[in-house]
Amino acid sequence: MAAEEIIDVVVPEGGESVTEADIGEWLKKVGDAVAVDDAIVSLETDKAAMDVAAPAAGVIVEAMGAEGDTVAVGAVLARIKVGASAASSAPTTNGAAPAVSAPQQAASGGGDLIEVLVPEGGESVTEADIGEWLKKAGDAVAVDDPIVTLETDKAAMDVASPAAGVIREIRGAEGDTVPVGAVLAVIEKGAAAGASAPQPAEPAPQPRGQSSAPPLSPAPRRVVAENGLDPSTISGTGKDGRITKGDALAAAAAPRQAKAPAAPRELGPREERVKMSRMRQAIARNLKEAQDTAAMLTTFNDVDMTAVMDLRKQYKELFEKKHGVKLGFMGLFVKACVHALKELPDVNAEIDGTDIVYKNHYDIGIAVGTDKGLVVPVVRDADYKSLADIEMEIADFGRRARTGDLKIEEMQGGTFSITNGGVYGSLMSTPILNPPQSGILGMHRIEQRPVVVDGAVVPRPMMYLALSYDHRIVDGKGAVTFLVRVKENLEDPQRLLLDL
Repeated sequence: MAAEEIIDVVVPEGGESVTEADIGEWLKKVGDAVAVDDAIVSLETDKAAMDVAAPAAGVIVEAMGAEGDTVAVGAVLARIKVGASAASSAPTTNGAAPAVSAPQQAASGGGDLIEVLVPEGGESVTEADIGEWLKKAGDAVAVDDPIVTLETDKAAMDVASPAAGVIREIRGAEGDTVPVGAVLAVIEKGAAAGASAPQPAEPAPQPRGQSSAPPLSPAPRRVVAENGLDPSTISGTGKDGRITKGDALAAAAAPRQAKAPAAPRELGPREERVKMSRMRQAIARNLKEAQDTAAMLTTFNDVDMTAVMDLRKQYKELFEKKHGVKLGFMGLFVKACVHALKELPDVNAEIDGTDIVYKNHYDIGIAVGTDKGLVVPVVRDADYKSLADIEMEIADFGRRARTGDLKIEEMQGGTFSITNGGVYGSLMSTPILNPPQSGILGMHRIEQRPVVVDGAVVPRPMMYLALSYDHRIVDGKGAVTFLVRVKENLEDPQRLLLDL
């Protein structure tokens, strides 16, 4: 960069549906020198609080907006004259950690210091909870060694070492919430375990949500005043337990009788209290949101699995020998659903405000149960994939779901979902929608039941099917027709081959 270049500091994107933010607090002022990644200003959205960091070293020559002002995504917050020599003596950051780490020389005179950062977790993911430290300060690590486990709203993940060396510093305690881009640890590249270097103590967890939280910033203060709220009854989710605008808005929207949070009940002698993981909290929140938002209804049918089971029995050995994967039921169900979705596009659509978004692609979410909760990885473009491709992808999802190796992006963007309660022995259920999708198919256990075939009562392997759908977009006729098509495709799989 040129020595006299002026660069803009803008309001960052905050995920889908976030179009503006409130200025919470100016951490720097005009004339202050800043280093790369120094926090300049804190912003608050309806979803979270964040610090905006300096993208370059220099001096702040202009600041736009006062505390409490609302600014749009992309708006200019400040301007920095790049190349000021005082940058090296500028104050340290006040919260947000750098999103890009430049190597620094180790204090011990050894190798470069490499920062390990909270990785990006996909759209709408702005922070994570520190689950478990797998390494400690002073430990030697190799490239790709897992250092710490993080939990987001969507999944748990391990953060790996980007270089071989020794961990010289870890930041944050288990249970702390850290923003995307925050520094988790510092590694001295190429160092050997036991080499001398300063090892700062781990910070103690900060109390969150207590009435002794820092003073309100202008944005939540305005919401509190306008709605006559008592700040001591609002649980703060911001930095250091600070009440954000989103916290205040949530409190204002809550029923009056629920404004004051109930005190935790006293536990009995054989009870224990365990904090819900971030992933479990997200599952609970999303399921409740689905029930509160969609006009959810479930319709049922049953399917005679004789043809599918005969097909599987006849070809399973040849299929596995050729493709290296077992021939299961799920691949056939995916194929049957895609075929039905093409005929009933409402079930593959979603509501966006007052519009209906029709999706001419078929990305099928497959619900997978894990020890930490339900995850829904997505088989993308299922209409273009062979049965073998789908079976291999589902098998891979299952393995990686159990080991916690699924990526965030692999669980986003589905158009329709399938969940199989039959693997746990469920006879019948009403699955809950996976927003913003408009339909989800529930599979169940197969059991021999008496049915009438050509006037005779015979035993057949039967499975109940359940389609939960958003009645705002899918009519009853469409839902029933969808289930009938799935039933027909499974009872006569040749229909799939002939596209009937």
